[in-house]
Amino acid sequence: MTLAAAHVNTGDTAWLLAATALVLLMTPGLALFYGGMVRTKSVLNMLMMSFVSIALVTVVWLAAGYSLAFGGDTFAGLVGGLGHSGMRGLGPDSVHGTVPTLLFATFQLTFAIVTAALISGAVADRAKFSAWLVFVPVWTLAVYVPVAHWVWGPGGWIVDRLGALDFAGGMPVEIASGASGLALCLVLGPRLGFKKDAMRPHNLPMVILGAGLLWFGWFGFNAGSALGANGLAAAAFLNTLAAGCTGLLGWLFVEQRRDGHPTTLGAASGAVAGLVAITPSCGTVSLLGALVVGLAAGVVCSYAVSWKFRLNYDDSLDVVGVHLVGGVIGTLLIGLFAERAMTGGTEGLFYGGGLVPLGRQLLAVAAVALYAFGVTYGLGRLLDRVMGLRASEDQEHTGLDLTVHAETAYDHGVLGHGAPVSHSVLTGTSAQKVDTQA
Repeated sequence: MTLAAAHVNTGDTAWLLAATALVLLMTPGLALFYGGMVRTKSVLNMLMMSFVSIALVTVVWLAAGYSLAFGGDTFAGLVGGLGHSGMRGLGPDSVHGTVPTLLFATFQLTFAIVTAALISGAVADRAKFSAWLVFVPVWTLAVYVPVAHWVWGPGGWIVDRLGALDFAGGMPVEIASGASGLALCLVLGPRLGFKKDAMRPHNLPMVILGAGLLWFGWFGFNAGSALGANGLAAAAFLNTLAAGCTGLLGWLFVEQRRDGHPTTLGAASGAVAGLVAITPSCGTVSLLGALVVGLAAGVVCSYAVSWKFRLNYDDSLDVVGVHLVGGVIGTLLIGLFAERAMTGGTEGLFYGGGLVPLGRQLLAVAAVALYAFGVTYGLGRLLDRVMGLRASEDQEHTGLDLTVHAETAYDHGVLGHGAPVSHSVLTGTSAQKVDTQA
């Protein structure tokens, strides 16, 4: 055994191996969550946008993403270097803290994967799949990697220089994906029939199943960010459970008062809103703070999802209303509820820390949101000019499942796989019969 290997803690390593698998499971869970929320003619396309993100992000992360995010600080806290490009110089004996560096890199990879996949919900039903294949790896390197370095990388300016806090990804994951989703849906424009046609989820049990898998994976996401099998991981685990519950209850309370009936979709969305908000704060607030964070997110996000109708941006599956708004809530409330027992030093306003911590959180949130929105908007415009970002009107009307993937969720006569597809399927007739929500 080498000297480096002797520093590996087997308990920490075992926990992080499990946590990494849990976070990877979140992307298939997200695929089901989003897949149940769209209409039947776009279910498979929605699933594919998440699943293909696993492969695309993995390739660019191993090639350059990990090195740029965590391979030292090269440009004044803005991005790392390329010393570990292609995972160069990293082997079984390389150690990060008390875990193997290769495991830490894989754990962080799963974060990058689900973050890119989250954006797909904002452009559901109308984004070209070919453009998505280009967008995901470029966005990962241009947006996610720099923000991850700012927040978690050695020398990153948000944590090391500004002193803002983000335990598990409120800024790199939630705010970056939400702001980027807003930028992309503005570039694409609204779906056909937006604000006119009923675009209800086609399969609510599928939505609940996806939300349940997300919640399950979120324990790895948040508690795994402790990078050890320790008390901080336990606290983050409990805070995650608590905030998901109060987020769910808060959303249902609003629905009952506003609409007269709590809904299944509201329960799933409220739980996710609470989980989003507790992500940055699960390792910085007490259980009481976690309950408040989740409740605040459930209530506020339940109203925020309707902003798209007033402001006329078509965020198809409420990435902005849940992930951007929820991420902002959770990150800012650290400035109010942070406790020394959790942070090891910083205290929020309600615990005698004054306004400075809140100001730091606010500045960090604004910087990440503006950066993610601006770069994504520019990237979207560029891709739209070069290769077209939006599917054609005929493709959107018929459904992307048939026109892009030559298959539907309810038709196994797939082109190139078994029986020929009938003329009625190719022209969209069968898709229209299946999709009662179209």
